[in-house]
Amino acid sequence: MSDPGTESAEQSPIVDWAVAERVARWASARTAAPPTYRPASMQRDFDEMTARAEALVAEATGLAVASPARGRVIDRPAWVAANIASFQRLLGPTLTKLAARKSASPLDGVAPGLSRHLAGLSRSANGTQLALVLAWMSTRVLGQYDLLLTDGVDEENQDIVYFVGPNVAAIEARHGFDPTEFRLWLALHEVTHRAQFMAVPWLRTYFLSLVEAGLEPLGSDPRQMIDAIRRAATEIRAGRSPMRDAGMIGLVATDEQLAALQRIQALMSLLEGHGDVTMDRAGEDAVPGAEHFSRVLAERRQQARGPAKVLGQIFGLEAKLRQYAEGEKFVRSVEEAGGRRLFDRVWQGPEWLPSLAEIRDPSTWVRRVTPAALAG
Repeated sequence: MSDPGTESAEQSPIVDWAVAERVARWASARTAAPPTYRPASMQRDFDEMTARAEALVAEATGLAVASPARGRVIDRPAWVAANIASFQRLLGPTLTKLAARKSASPLDGVAPGLSRHLAGLSRSANGTQLALVLAWMSTRVLGQYDLLLTDGVDEENQDIVYFVGPNVAAIEARHGFDPTEFRLWLALHEVTHRAQFMAVPWLRTYFLSLVEAGLEPLGSDPRQMIDAIRRAATEIRAGRSPMRDAGMIGLVATDEQLAALQRIQALMSLLEGHGDVTMDRAGEDAVPGAEHFSRVLAERRQQARGPAKVLGQIFGLEAKLRQYAEGEKFVRSVEEAGGRRLFDRVWQGPEWLPSLAEIRDPSTWVRRVTPAALAG
């Protein structure tokens, strides 16, 4: 599968990316960095910690990457810009399909000039909504690895492990964390994600194929999303969460697309759980405060209230929080049954990956693969 293409603001039929970035940068910059944030000093620390983490992760997982990891400290607006660039690459195929369907738009009967004007307003509104979500998320993210690599496109700014400096400094100050330990602990998790995608040759292409299949509802009829928003609002007001596993997209997906979304959920649970287990294991001796860090961040993940909670439901962020716990349980259960040798079968190919049901009941995956594992 080829990588998603980049859509310009003029090409995108649903999102004005320039508006999204401009508004998100403005909104994210309104939250001041803590006085303890020293970008240059933090960058030096993460240069060292990323290199240390890479060696520890390779030893703990057996996943070795030929090229060295690069850690980059960024502020919130820069994190927003990086993610908008990723969204443009990720959504490329879906936006292309939407553009091809513009002839069926309700605006067809409108005078061409007015039609373009209304379409522009809609794209700007969508860009603004995306911007506000990203601005909110930019205040909570500590680290991130961007796997959406595109050959020949801005290669210097790809394959980067990001650390959102103001957020790291803020949580260190709030909880009295030792910066050296905490920064190494964070680097362990993000470097593990890089190792997963860079050391397992088929994983990135497989993940992107699942994402493309899961986004298919958006390419079939953009009006479905409006209906989904209305249904979601009704369910949330009634105290129910209609988006437990798939977020907003799950409300408009077909059975085949829901299956793809469930495979994405299972894969992300596996990767997040493996990241947490590796972070704790690799940092066992190097990070004495790891247990304390883990407990504080777990509590932080559960603290969303009010509008933040609604945002989490709509965009599937609550599902991401469950990925950590369910994935970690799966990894530990499998290793208890057969050690790392058994668990490492997940890296052999898509057919070895656990389903969502197997993530939640690890014994079923163990029973499925054990005969093959013993034969190997």
